[in-house]
Amino acid sequence: MKSLFKAIAVTALYAVSVSMVSAAETKATPKSMELKEVDAPSGTVSSANTFNRLLKKPKQKNAPPPEDGIHDPDNEGSHVLQPPLVAYEGLPTTDFGNYVDWVQSLQKGFLNPRYDRVDPTVEALVMDLDIVREVKASMPDVIFPHKPHTQWLHCSNCHPKIFIPQKGANQINMSAILLGQKCGVCHGKVSFPITTLSCKKCHSKPKPEDWKPPLSAASQKNPWR
Repeated sequence: MKSLFKAIAVTALYAVSVSMVSAAETKATPKSMELKEVDAPSGTVSSANTFNRLLKKPKQKNAPPPEDGIHDPDNEGSHVLQPPLVAYEGLPTTDFGNYVDWVQSLQKGFLNPRYDRVDPTVEALVMDLDIVREVKASMPDVIFPHKPHTQWLHCSNCHPKIFIPQKGANQINMSAILLGQKCGVCHGKVSFPITTLSCKKCHSKPKPEDWKPPLSAASQKNPWR
């Protein structure tokens, strides 16, 4: 009986000592560790997505270069550029990005990009080659068309700094793209952004009718599945 009372007394003493330590730690907690409520401004992107520049909606549709958040307002050349609302007039439209369908503009002859900055007689090296990237998830596979890209750009714009021209050498995922890497280097700034409206622009090859999601490595190695 005495041992029982002794155990109860020890337990009670331990509980009191723990509560005293906790109270002391609470008082000693530095202000930097205290949680504070932050009121998010209305109409802005939530704090969970502030890292993602592609989710921020522009304040003004096709703003002048010095005000669009992309061009340097302190650069005199930004003020010389033609305002988009004037330059884009009459071009085929789309529902996202800067609201211009640039591929249709090329195909219909509205635009004729100069391949060399100095010499206007240099002919473009246009590559009509589609690259298919299989997607492991149920989304349609991605078709990357070289033709509309090489009508605008020289190969050195993308290779090898952004994309290594070798099969299997480029790991691409949506997280990297949304962070402005890989395809996101251009898409979201100078080309159409990554939105729910533009998914099918890249994910354009449907899965085969007999397609099944691949098993994970863990499932393949598990003999009891």
